[in-house]
Parts: sequence; structure tokens; C-alpha cells
Amino acid sequence: MTRPIERIQLRLVLLSAVALVVFVSLLGRLWFLQVLAGDKYAELAEGNRIRLILVDAPRGIIYDRNGHVLVGNRPSLTVSLDPSLNGDKRGVIERLSKILGVTLREVEEKLQEKTADPLKPRAIKRDVDMQTITYIKEHQPDFPGVTIEVEFAREYPNGGLAAHVLGYLGELSEEEFEKKEKEGYILGDVIGKTGVEKEYESLLRGEKGGRHVEVDATGRVLRVLNSKDPIPGHNLILTIDRDIQLATEMALAEAVQSAHKQRYSKAAAGAAVVMDATNGEILALTSHPTYDPRVFIGGISKEQWLALNDEASHYPLINRATMCSYAPGSTFKPITGIAGLAEGLISPRSVFDCRGRWTGMGEHWAKFCWKRSGHGRIDFDLGVVESCDVVFYEIGYKFYKTGQEGLQKWAREFGLGSLTGVDLPSEARGRVPDKAWKKEWNKDNPRNQIWLPGDTVNLAIGQGDLLVTPLQMANVFATIANGGTLYRPRAAKSLSAGSGKVAHEFDSQVVDRLELSPDILRTLREDLERVVTQGTAKRAFAGFPIPVAGKTGTAEVRGKDDFAWFVCYAPANNPKYVILVMVEQGGHGGSTAAPAARQILSHIYGVPFEVPSGLVDPSR
Repeated sequence: MTRPIERIQLRLVLLSAVALVVFVSLLGRLWFLQVLAGDKYAELAEGNRIRLILVDAPRGIIYDRNGHVLVGNRPSLTVSLDPSLNGDKRGVIERLSKILGVTLREVEEKLQEKTADPLKPRAIKRDVDMQTITYIKEHQPDFPGVTIEVEFAREYPNGGLAAHVLGYLGELSEEEFEKKEKEGYILGDVIGKTGVEKEYESLLRGEKGGRHVEVDATGRVLRVLNSKDPIPGHNLILTIDRDIQLATEMALAEAVQSAHKQRYSKAAAGAAVVMDATNGEILALTSHPTYDPRVFIGGISKEQWLALNDEASHYPLINRATMCSYAPGSTFKPITGIAGLAEGLISPRSVFDCRGRWTGMGEHWAKFCWKRSGHGRIDFDLGVVESCDVVFYEIGYKFYKTGQEGLQKWAREFGLGSLTGVDLPSEARGRVPDKAWKKEWNKDNPRNQIWLPGDTVNLAIGQGDLLVTPLQMANVFATIANGGTLYRPRAAKSLSAGSGKVAHEFDSQVVDRLELSPDILRTLREDLERVVTQGTAKRAFAGFPIPVAGKTGTAEVRGKDDFAWFVCYAPANNPKYVILVMVEQGGHGGSTAAPAARQILSHIYGVPFEVPSGLVDPSR
């Protein structure tokens, strides 16, 4: 049995051993911190004393083709808050929320954003008015950790002009940050969200500068150690012509109003495009309704964002010229005509019998011409001029009976069913339906998988399952106008540095050169000119002094009023300008869209414009 004195001695030995181990561990840790890791922790301590403050570069200015500023820059004041603020942090957040007009939740979300520098002040609100800035400065003790920074905000001297081409800016989202972190972006950065602002973001953004500053324990700047000036982004010169753009937007808005006067009360949206047929440059592109990009300066409110994405507002942020696809109606008929002539299914002298009702596929599948009384005996040329549906039903049926997909082949030759490659984001591909598509589309409904004669017949008049974007159809007519060269449409003309010296010219890109017979082209171009002088667009262009060639279209959409289309080029004898106007649920192309195209051409050529009166156009 162990005596008490021995137990005490054993405990003392154990305690001494433990003390020795602890002492050795502490000594070893101290040696590690001071000797082995001394440089590392000295660097961290220095990092707490010296901070890098990044300085954003001014974005490049965006000009039209004639040097007019479309988007510029102006100084803007941003209120930021230090996330490492101690003390009455909640009180500061509440006071800042109230004075800036943002919710507490929004301020807290900003403070919780992850950035490369956890101590970097977070931008709470941008483009703050001077009255608010003055109040914060006068009550600085109530706003510890709050800083005022000068940044650059976008300026739009022409208001919302060309909004869908230009696009708008917004703060980098966390999803975007994951993709762009390697490019030097940090959360809180402002980037292009749509339009050329997004497409040419890497060129417009410039290169950030910065300042290394020494701070005290409270984060107050003591002195600037060194600095690097930011490098401004490249200036972007667009192919857009400011004055033609303005005329195009006015003409499209007035076309919508014209549709209302014709009792098409549901007309509320549309698109218009002006292109250079010789090189694919976009001179004007607009979508209606439009929006004002100035609402995004400093951050858009939740109410404004919901309003812009509300069905009642007809989704003004959508660029209908490139992002939406529609049935083109009779504006597709020139492709059907070229295809029929090229494949030898018809000739310009082919004669058709239009009695207003066509039963080529059998009485049970009868189809009608827009002119219910019929056009009588009519040749191909007059069929184009009068937009006779029966002529194109016959051509479509001939294509079906070949057993091949020749009509689809020609549609794709003109770029339909594919991206045009325009330098604007989120372009729609459209659709050229064929047997394979129909089978896949109806994979869950085997009875509807078979390609029927009516599918090709509907395709021949631009109906059925065919879908195109307005830009694609403008490009089709540009290709017809210039003799068969399919260009990649573009909005960018050149880049320049701050000195104004051109740094890069964007060249025209040829997508394809169609092998079109000169005789076929001459025949069709003569027919399209007669559409304007004798046919379905005659009244809309009566008295217009410049020769114009074009095609009306009235597309049927189930459950909706007809969509009005018109595409043309001018001068008809030496094509330069291609004009497209489309109004959703706007009625007939000849009475709604064609007058708008004339209005645009009147501006281009300096011809006084008078609204044609009493236009009634039942044609398709």
C-alpha cells in the first residue's frame, strides 16, 4: 500500500512534466513565430497598415458613325461603407439606409459580398445626389466608416435613343463574378449587361489603377505611398447613324399608332432595321416599346425592374429585332420564287389559275388566297407583284412532290435558321422546319411526326412553323439587293484610343456568296420594284421620287391579330439602303409597315413625308 507522502511526490513529478511540456511547446511556438514565420507575419502586419485602393478606369465613349456621342461619361459620387466597422455598426447601417433610400437588407447584403479584399469598402449606392453627400459630410461623426468616392457614370446625351443597340450597365452578379474573376473583376464592379456594352465589354472597360495608402488602426488614411493611374477603355465607333436611328424610332412608334387607327388595338410592339446592303453595316436598329438606360445609372430599384419585366409593359428590355422570331408571311415569298426558278420547277412565264380557293391537295385540304375573288390567270411575275397566295401554294406543292427539301435548302442559303452573327448578344436562331425537326418536335406524339404536303405549302408563303428574326429578313433582302452576297450584320465600325486615333477597323465579313443566276435575280428584282409601283405597296409609295423595291407581308398568328411586315431596298436600280418594319398585331403590311418604311426613306433622302391617307390593304 502506497504511503501518502509517496502519492504526493508522484503528483509533483507528473505536474512538473506537464509544466515542462507546456513550456517547451510555448517556447517552440514563439521560436517558430519569431524566426521561421517572422517574415510572413511581418508582411501580414504590414498589410493591415498598408492598403491598396483600386481606382476604376473610365469606360470608353460610344460614338455614332459621324462622331456624335451616343454614350459618354460624367463624374459620379458613390457612398461606400467599411465592412470592418466596429462600435455602433447597426446604428450606422440604419442611418445610412434612411439617408440613401435603400433598405436595411440591401445594405447588409452589400456588406456581406465577397471580394478579393475583405477590408475593401463596399459601394452601398452609386450616383448619389450632392444634397445627400453634403448631409453625410456635415454629420460625419454619425457615419464612421462611410467614405465618398468619385467614380464615372454613363451619360446619354440623346436619352433613350438606340437603347437596344447600346445596352445598359449593372453591377456584376455572383454568377458573372465566377466567370470573370480571372479577368480582374471583383464584386461591385459595373459591367455591360446588354447591347454593345456587353458585346465589347473587354474593350470598353479599360484597366484599373490603384493607390497604396498607409492607414491607422481605425482605417483612416495617413498618406499615399504610391499610385498608378487607370487606363481608359477604348472608344467605340458604331455603324449606327444617329439621325437615321431617330427617324426609324419615330417611324416605328407612329406605325404602332397607325395600327390603332386602323382598329388593331392590340398593336403595341414591333421592330425596325436599316442596313447597308453593300457591306452589312447596321445604320439603325430599334425595338418598340423601348426603355431609357438612364434608369440603370446608380442601380435600378426593384419597382423599376419589375415594371420593365411586366407583361403589361410589353417587355421593353427585349430587342425584338434580334431576340424574337416570327412567321414572316409574304416577305418570304421572294425566297420561294428564287428557289422555284433555280430548281427549274417554274419559269417567269409559268401561268397559274387563281380562283381565290386552291384545292391542289384535295377538297378536304382547300386553302384560300388573300383575294377571295381570285386573281384569275396570272403568271409568276404578277404573282409576286400581287402577292398571290395560289401561285406560291403551287410552287410549294411542286417542291413537296420532288421528295426533297429544296425549299428548306434555299431558305438556309439565305441564312435563315442560323445566327446571323451580329455583334449583339442573345440573338435568336429562328427555325426552318423540315422532316427531322417535325419528328423531333413531336417525339411524344407519333401521329404528328409525318411531314405532310401542307407543311411545305405553308412554308412557301412564310407561314406554318417557319420562324425568322427581323434582322434575318433584312439580311435576306440585302442579299437579293447586292446580287447574292450574304454579309454578317454588324454594329461596330472601329475602335479608337483616347487620342482619337483609330486603333482598329472592323471589316465586313462575307458569310456566303450565293450562286444565283443573273437572269433569276433580274427577274425577281424587277418584280419587287413593281410591288412598289403597281402592287401591294403602290398606295404607300405613291409619288415617292426614289425608285424602291420591296415586299409586303401580313403574317397570320393563331389567336392574335395579323402581324404587319414590309421589307424594301433603295434605290432599286443601285441598292444601298435596306429597310425593314414589323409591327406585332399591326394588321396589313401595305397599310401599316410600308408607310413607316417610306417615312424612314423620306428622312434619308430629304424628301417631305406625308402620311398616305385612306390606306386599306387586305393583301398578305
